[in-house]
Amino acid sequence: MASLSMTRLTSLRALMSQNGLDGLIIPHGDEFLGEYTPACAERLAWISGFTGSAGTAIVLADKAAVFSDGRYITQMDQQVDASCWERVHSGQLPPATWLGTHAHPGAVIGYDPRIMSQAELTPYLQQVQLSLSPTPHNLVDAIWSDRPPLPAGPAFIHPLQYAGESSASKRERLAHTLRTLGQDAAVLSDSASIAWLLNIRGADIPCTPVVLAFAILHADTTVDLIIQRSKIPADVEAWLGADVRLNAPDDMEKVLASLAGRTVGVDPASNAVWFTQILGHHNATVVPTPDPCLLPKACKNTVEQQGMRAAHLRDGVALCRFLHWMDTHATSTTELDAAERLTAFRREAQGYVEDSFPAISGTGPNGAVIHYRVTEQSNRPLQPDEVYLIDSGGQYPDGTTDVTRTLWTGPNTPPPELKDAFTRVLKGNLRLGHARFPIGTKGHALDALARYDLWQAGLDFDHGTGHGVGSFLSVHEGPARISKAPSAIALQEGMVLSNEPGFYLPGAYGIRLETLMMVRAASTADSTRPFLEFETLTLAPFDRRLIDPAILGAADTALLDGYHAEILQRIGPHLPSDAQKWLQTACAPLNKA
Repeated sequence: MASLSMTRLTSLRALMSQNGLDGLIIPHGDEFLGEYTPACAERLAWISGFTGSAGTAIVLADKAAVFSDGRYITQMDQQVDASCWERVHSGQLPPATWLGTHAHPGAVIGYDPRIMSQAELTPYLQQVQLSLSPTPHNLVDAIWSDRPPLPAGPAFIHPLQYAGESSASKRERLAHTLRTLGQDAAVLSDSASIAWLLNIRGADIPCTPVVLAFAILHADTTVDLIIQRSKIPADVEAWLGADVRLNAPDDMEKVLASLAGRTVGVDPASNAVWFTQILGHHNATVVPTPDPCLLPKACKNTVEQQGMRAAHLRDGVALCRFLHWMDTHATSTTELDAAERLTAFRREAQGYVEDSFPAISGTGPNGAVIHYRVTEQSNRPLQPDEVYLIDSGGQYPDGTTDVTRTLWTGPNTPPPELKDAFTRVLKGNLRLGHARFPIGTKGHALDALARYDLWQAGLDFDHGTGHGVGSFLSVHEGPARISKAPSAIALQEGMVLSNEPGFYLPGAYGIRLETLMMVRAASTADSTRPFLEFETLTLAPFDRRLIDPAILGAADTALLDGYHAEILQRIGPHLPSDAQKWLQTACAPLNKA
């Protein structure tokens, strides 16, 4: 009997043939090119079974492949039917290279220009022996008979007490940038950028408080917002004001046509290539330019910075209550129940809206799956003497959190090789978190700080060290990052980034230690140039049972003790007496007898 995946592939191939196509590219992204998508846009998951947040599928008449990066290799192996799909590490064999090797010369390869950016499309265009053909509609949607409906939730106001700057002020700042660049307008597809610019939020995507929309920012500070009219309640329309014009999605091409003869900025990474094609058709001059909201959004203002601190304090109380609970319940719970328990503690925190992503709750071998998603089928009871990894976060009106802690379930002492690996991961977290660096430093220049002690033992991790985090927005935010990959964006004051080195032993355990940190000015009185440093936002202790003090060393022990003392001082007063007593022990100096 054919598998569901093969049945769907067969239907898709028949439709490809009817449309004169020899192949089809299916990216993960939707029309808004976001990392996180609504259920109706999970085309990659529907056709292949792979539910990761980064990936691509390519379907040919006689073969098909799914691609993703190192975070998802184990997950692909578990979810994707190997009888009809190849499963490929995109870092080792990019999708375009695979396609150029497996498609016959002259093959016509279809793609939906509404869900692929120019940056995504370019590697395929470089396969000169192939012919790329935009499809008039999405072929997966044509065979997806039970496709969920588009999200219909309303937008809501993000008030100045959290935003810290009016939309009018933001639009004036960005419009000035457009005028400086000689541009008349810029296309915005990133729903987080639009939410930030207009000081609105929504609930169209689980865990990410945005409303799905497109926008055109004009150099005169006005905005054309393209959105279903029913999604803008009267109070939000009044909040937006007369300078924000509402347009129906069916009128989007008409709005673009009004830019004929104008110069328009289009981000080749965050806008679908369809925009460039349509603007070109209407004789606009398209200039590849980064989304003008990205950098200003990433540099939190003083109100947003204080909101992040406040949100992390409340989140830290929930985290410490959970860690205390785990101290006595670790071997009488499951992955799902533990994640729900943490969410329950967060729900009691003032202002909690929702989790910032589905918790990664993995014990033993499941913890080695970097972006593991526990289900009823995979749900594993926590066992004695194993490693449990919990990566989770919360959304609050004043901030977004993301934290990972790795715990030992006991009761026996962890094996030396495990403590060695954990301690090296911890050293990387401490070294990066306490770095000082001159203004202009980019994230890749700091990445080795998090990996150095792992490298000395022949260990490493196959993911980035740090990603940006939004302010009551996406838990993954550009443009800055900390990774091996070169970055063109320097770290700047107000940016919030994760610090999450790890180590994963497939089939055995995973270790990841993640704190969020905010870039701030450093005090360097004797320096000839200004320096920056990080302020640690996350307040949750590391499991001392997994630390080898001899490997940690005196300098890093002092850093750890200082961090734990701050947690005890700031979180302790907000805990019930039993949890407070536990925290005193968890945060005691490491070498205290």
